[in-house]
Amino acid sequence: MHPLQITLAYLLIYKFDSKPQLNSSINRIDGWSLFCPSNLTSDDHYNYFIDNQRTVGHQSVIFGLRELNSTEKKKFCSNLTINTPPILDQSFNFTKNYELRTYTSGCYYLDKNNNWQSDGLLVGPLTNHYKTQCFSTHLTTFAGGFLVLPEPINWNYVFANAGFNRNKTIYLTVICLSIIYFLLIIYARYKDKKDIEKLGVTILPDNLKQDQYFYQIIVFTGHRKRSGTKSKVHFILAGDQDETQVRIFADPNRKIFQRGGVDSFVMSVEKSLGPLNYIRLWHDNTGPGSSASWFLKYIIVRDLQTMEKSYFICQKWLAVEKDDGLIERLLPIAGELQKQEFSYLLAKKAYYSVSEGHLWFSIFSRPPSDKFTRVQRCTCCFVFLFQSMFLNILYYNQISEAKAANNTTSLSFGPLYITPQQIGIGVIVEILVFVPSLLLIQFFRRIRSRHNQKQVSALHQAIFKLKQLPITKTSIEYDKKKKGQIKFPWWCIFFAYGFSLLLTVISIFFIIVKGIEFGDLKTQKWLTSLVSGFFSSIFLVQPIKIISVAVIFAYIIRKPDNDKEAAEYMNDDVDLAHDEEYFPAIEDISPFNHRSGNNTNRLEEGEVAFAREQRLKHVQMWAIIREILNYVGYLCLLYVIIYSNKNQNAFLQVQHLRNFFLNTRSTNDDYTKISTMGQYWNWLENNFVKNIRAQQWYNGDPPRNLSGYLNDKTNRFIGWATMRQLRIKSQSCHIQHMSIQSECQYDYSLLSNEKDSFQPGWNLTNQTNQIYSSSIQQAFIYQTGGNLKTYISIGKFGTYGSGGYVYEFRGRLVDLQTNLSQLYQLSWIDSQTRAIFLQFTLYNPNIQLFTSATFLTEFSSTGGVYTQSSFQPFSLQLFTSLGQIICAIFYILFIIYMMCIQIQNIVREKQNYFRHIWSFIDIGIIICSWTCVGIYIVRFQESNHIGELFQETKGFSYINLQSAVYINDILTLLLSFCCFFGTIKLIRLARFHPRLLLFTETLKYAWKEIISFLFMFMIIFLAYIILFYLILNSKLYTCSNLLHTTQMLFEMTLMKFDVYQLLDADPILGPICFSLFIFTIVFVCMTMFITIISDNFRVVRNNLKFNHNH
Repeated sequence: MHPLQITLAYLLIYKFDSKPQLNSSINRIDGWSLFCPSNLTSDDHYNYFIDNQRTVGHQSVIFGLRELNSTEKKKFCSNLTINTPPILDQSFNFTKNYELRTYTSGCYYLDKNNNWQSDGLLVGPLTNHYKTQCFSTHLTTFAGGFLVLPEPINWNYVFANAGFNRNKTIYLTVICLSIIYFLLIIYARYKDKKDIEKLGVTILPDNLKQDQYFYQIIVFTGHRKRSGTKSKVHFILAGDQDETQVRIFADPNRKIFQRGGVDSFVMSVEKSLGPLNYIRLWHDNTGPGSSASWFLKYIIVRDLQTMEKSYFICQKWLAVEKDDGLIERLLPIAGELQKQEFSYLLAKKAYYSVSEGHLWFSIFSRPPSDKFTRVQRCTCCFVFLFQSMFLNILYYNQISEAKAANNTTSLSFGPLYITPQQIGIGVIVEILVFVPSLLLIQFFRRIRSRHNQKQVSALHQAIFKLKQLPITKTSIEYDKKKKGQIKFPWWCIFFAYGFSLLLTVISIFFIIVKGIEFGDLKTQKWLTSLVSGFFSSIFLVQPIKIISVAVIFAYIIRKPDNDKEAAEYMNDDVDLAHDEEYFPAIEDISPFNHRSGNNTNRLEEGEVAFAREQRLKHVQMWAIIREILNYVGYLCLLYVIIYSNKNQNAFLQVQHLRNFFLNTRSTNDDYTKISTMGQYWNWLENNFVKNIRAQQWYNGDPPRNLSGYLNDKTNRFIGWATMRQLRIKSQSCHIQHMSIQSECQYDYSLLSNEKDSFQPGWNLTNQTNQIYSSSIQQAFIYQTGGNLKTYISIGKFGTYGSGGYVYEFRGRLVDLQTNLSQLYQLSWIDSQTRAIFLQFTLYNPNIQLFTSATFLTEFSSTGGVYTQSSFQPFSLQLFTSLGQIICAIFYILFIIYMMCIQIQNIVREKQNYFRHIWSFIDIGIIICSWTCVGIYIVRFQESNHIGELFQETKGFSYINLQSAVYINDILTLLLSFCCFFGTIKLIRLARFHPRLLLFTETLKYAWKEIISFLFMFMIIFLAYIILFYLILNSKLYTCSNLLHTTQMLFEMTLMKFDVYQLLDADPILGPICFSLFIFTIVFVCMTMFITIISDNFRVVRNNLKFNHNH
């Protein structure tokens, strides 16, 4: 049993096979037990256990439970030696709800006849719903299991409840994933065709027929943004014995030097160049826009006669607008030390590892030379996904139970532990997912192309073209012998796709079956956990693992010649003879008979400088346009999210409730004008109580189906209203210089807060024989904030704790009025009372809006009564339309994009980044946005918790929504700051407007003088705050404290102040102080501030004119 109020005590009785009865005249029970707070377990539960020896011969057991009143609790829970149960002949009520769980456990063994028996076995008292404790009088064979079998499927239930409307989540999930698969297949097929264009070995167009010495040049273009180029690239390759003329990289049939591309060329020369020394290369900067620049990673030159490889490492831009602005590089041959540098190896290994080793990423970044196509990778990914979903949903219940079962067999690592069941499930799932996926991937990788028997490598094709040699069977057999891996015939591709289809169909079938068995709600929970695990694995776990391996490889192993990216070209294993439609037949191409004239077009230094200037202007212009478009899109998303988060009826709801409860038009029951305890009691009994129960309609009809509604017949209570009192301890005090002893009640503080429990009338003992209802008794018992689920609150005169003495407005209207009358007679509110919190939560189903209402009445130590009220409307619905969900997703993506931009700026500018105020605004937007995402998640969990409680109790149980209100307030605050920062940044986007530029430059130029002025102004203003506070502290409310005085003086600075208040408060000093303040602050200080701005404005304007003229 789990009590929702842990300070309460209970009596449990039971009887086998019949109803238990216990009073002063009847005692028909077989057992009883007291549940006192001292008996609570660590998780706030009461446990009662009946072993299997007492249940022999019985068919059922019936329990009885009642709550003990305060007298019984004090008597029986403080003296545990009493052997008789408490007996009460009067009717009783439960003041708080509780949760009860009953379950049965058994101990059995398998006898010689393979039948389960329980003789000689006793169920132990440590049994719970996770484990069973067994005692045995004999030693029989027993066994424990490590492998966990999935739960059996209830096929009858599945077929009876397989409708679409009952199982929308699982059906839509499968349908959406299937659609995503087919869309990715279309994309993958398109990219596979585009990859073919990046392959092949290109014969340089300026090769001569008589040149019979060949070099293979492999050029690696970087993967950075806009790394590819469309400019014409020329080069000179030099060795010890000779150097080439100016040669050009070109291919008339396909695009070269694309982003992330690997281009292989065959160059013929008259004779060997000897050991290579360097390669000089440049481009003519003729590519359009950003296609003029080029990021070169490195070049491999291989002598095809000696098969010797030479590396030329660049890792730089050839661009007028980036790095050093050069478009010509001299690359010396790399030595062993250069090839083993960590930065070079990491750059070469990291991207290839991610693009090839990460199966999902490889769909979008697969190396073009790899024969494992994107379509095949996409198929393997979705087979793997559906298998994972199938096994996850199959073991979903067992995983949850294994996590909850923190038993003695767990392996603990500090606060973490893992059970054998979790290990077993993990092993089973990994084997059943990993093995088929690995076999499928290897199967796809080892299938030959359909025309493999007719193939010859692309490098040999190029050489045959140059030498005019026929392609013979010997050549083809030579290429076949070079392939050492086990390969399957081309027609095995049908078996691979068939195997994929079989695994997918089986997985989808059982996913749907288990989803139907789970039900739609549980399926949503499973899907949520699956999605979070899937994305964390794809975007976090696997990339970290792959990059870590790449770092280890680059730092420790350091094998510079292990270049997998160039392996396809270096091993002569690239085939395009029948795959490329654009590649003409070999026998139809004649080798070149002459070298075409090359226009090297090497730009002079002045031409490069001019191109750099023009390109930088072009880049800056497009950066501004992109920034404006991106930011306008961001603001649109932000405004949609913010304003869709607000209910348009919120103001009308609050206005109605204020008029309904505060009763400001009444002369007698106006809550805002309460000044005495008697007026407060009068408002409670005559106004508030009558309004919280639905009464007759205006024509006398009864309020049918309006249980739990206010008298406005529109708003429904979530639970009931509570009235919480905070009191102080009464202390004896001595008046100085006078021999007077008195009882004093000081102002409220968290240290002087009363926390003792009392009998009705604030007595420590019951001094009368009168019996009060449990609600009245409970109103004199202190309850902590943890039990009430309330928080610290701030009022006008103090900060109030979260606990207190609570009266609950439960029952009929007549009962409430009777209880209030009794509380009045018992002086529930007295001289020690310092604050009354009247709190409740309403729900208006017409506009789907919750409203948390709080009436705070403060009783000062001076005898005054001060009231304030708060109505906070909020909605627990995160999204009310599909458009809001889409906007939220795009907003998160934009914040991620914005983070990447800011990280790049920090890396580029380093400490200079933090010298700009706009950098802090961007950081503020990012921090507030991600905090909003976290608060959204917390609010989602809170709304689910509230929804579950409301569904369980049908709205007739107290549900404190103060935490939901706080969460909603925090979310509103963060969204407000996001909106504020985002709107302020519009000034930066308009910085190119001449007037706005003049404004911002003026502030920037004058900031030192403005800060000096503000320092002086603050000193003078502080002096006036002290002056007005000391003179008018007891005469004006606006000068009652320093904060109010500061507010009044700011209003006076704006000339929005009623000067007659000062005249009434002090006819002499008031006008004098006012005149001094106006002269000093308004006339002198404000004039100085305007003068500072004007002088600097003139200087900045002249400077801008001068710069414009020059």
